[in-house]
Amino acid sequence: MATLALRKLRKSFGALEVIPGIDLDVAEHEFVVLVGPSGCGKSTILRMIAGLEEPTSGDIVIDGAVVTDREPKDRDIAMVFQDYALYPHMTVADNMAFALRYRHVKRAAIRSRVADVARMLEIEKLLHRTPRQLSGGQRQRVAMGRAIVRDPKLFLFDEPLSNLDAKLRVQMRTELRKLRLAVPTTTIYVTHDQVEAMTLADRIVILNHGRIEQIGTPEEVYETPASAFVAGFIGAPAMNLLPARLERGQVTLEDGAVLPVSGDGARDALRGGAHDESWDGTHDVLCGVRPEELGWVPPGTTPPGAFLRGAALTVEPLGADTLVTLLVADTEIAARLPPRSVRRAGEALTLTLDPARLHLFDRASGRRL
Repeated sequence: MATLALRKLRKSFGALEVIPGIDLDVAEHEFVVLVGPSGCGKSTILRMIAGLEEPTSGDIVIDGAVVTDREPKDRDIAMVFQDYALYPHMTVADNMAFALRYRHVKRAAIRSRVADVARMLEIEKLLHRTPRQLSGGQRQRVAMGRAIVRDPKLFLFDEPLSNLDAKLRVQMRTELRKLRLAVPTTTIYVTHDQVEAMTLADRIVILNHGRIEQIGTPEEVYETPASAFVAGFIGAPAMNLLPARLERGQVTLEDGAVLPVSGDGARDALRGGAHDESWDGTHDVLCGVRPEELGWVPPGTTPPGAFLRGAALTVEPLGADTLVTLLVADTEIAARLPPRSVRRAGEALTLTLDPARLHLFDRASGRRL
C-alpha cells in the first residue's frame, strides 16, 4: 500500500496547456475517483502517474519518494485499461502470470497466486481460455486479475467499465466494491460516469479544463457543490440553475418570482457584502435547486411556502417516479416527481421548494456563495 502526492503537476502539448498545475494528496488505502467531462485531463493525469506521459513540470511522489523520472516498470503500479490490453495469443492464466514471470517469481508461487486471484474474481474456470473466447465482462475481470496478482503499491483504473453494456456495468460496479474490501490497495480511478464516481469513491476529484473544481466525499460534492460547474455536473438529472438577483435575504428570478432564502448561502453572501464598500446590497446569482427537492402540488391546492409555476414541456414516466421538464423564468428545469402526478406535456404545474435547500452561486465566477 502507498500514499500518492502530486505537486504542481503540469502538462502541455506544445502550446496547448492541458493540465495547468494541480496538487493532490491520496492517503494509504484510499479509493479516489477522478471525474469530469471528456477532455478535462483526467486520463492524462493518470498516464503521468503511471509514467506513460512525461509531465512538463511538477512532481509525482509515491510513499515519500519522487518517481517523476522513473520508468513505469520501476514505480510498482498496476494499471487496468479501458480496452483491457490482454495478450490475445496467451491464455487467461498466462496473461495473469506475465508480470510475475517478468520478475522471475518462482513457478509454484505464480501458480498459487494466479489460482487465489482467479477464485476471488470467480474466473477459475476460464484460466485455459484465450481472450477471444471471453465476454467483455470476463475480459475485464482478467484485466483486473492481472493487476491484482502483482500486489502493487498503487492501482490505476482508466475508465475500465466504459466498453460494457448498461446491465454489465452495474454488475461490475458491485464487483469492484467487493474487490475494494478484499484488496484495499490505494487506487486512482478515472471515469466520466458520475454514478461510478458516487458509488465507488472515498473521495471524488472533479476536474474542469485540467483544473480541480472540488475535492470531497460523494456526499460533500452532492450536498455542497463548490461551484456552478460541480452543481451542473453531479446529479442525474443535474441541479437546476436559475439566473436570479439576491437582495436582503430573498432571491428574485428573472420572471419576477420572489423566493425567500433561509440557507447559509444567503447569510454568508449578505455578511460578505457588508464588508465590501462597493456592495449595494444586491448580487447577481445562479439559484440552484435539485430536481428531487421540488415537490408536486396537486391541482386546486394552495401551495405552502415558496413555489414555482410552469407548464410541462416533457414527461418521462420512469416507474418509481416521473421526470418532468418545465420552463421557469425562461430557463428549462427538471423535476423528479411522484409517479403519475403528471401524465402529459402541456399540463400546468405548481412546484414547492424548501428555501433552506437552495444553493447560491456567483453568476460571474460560478463560485458558491
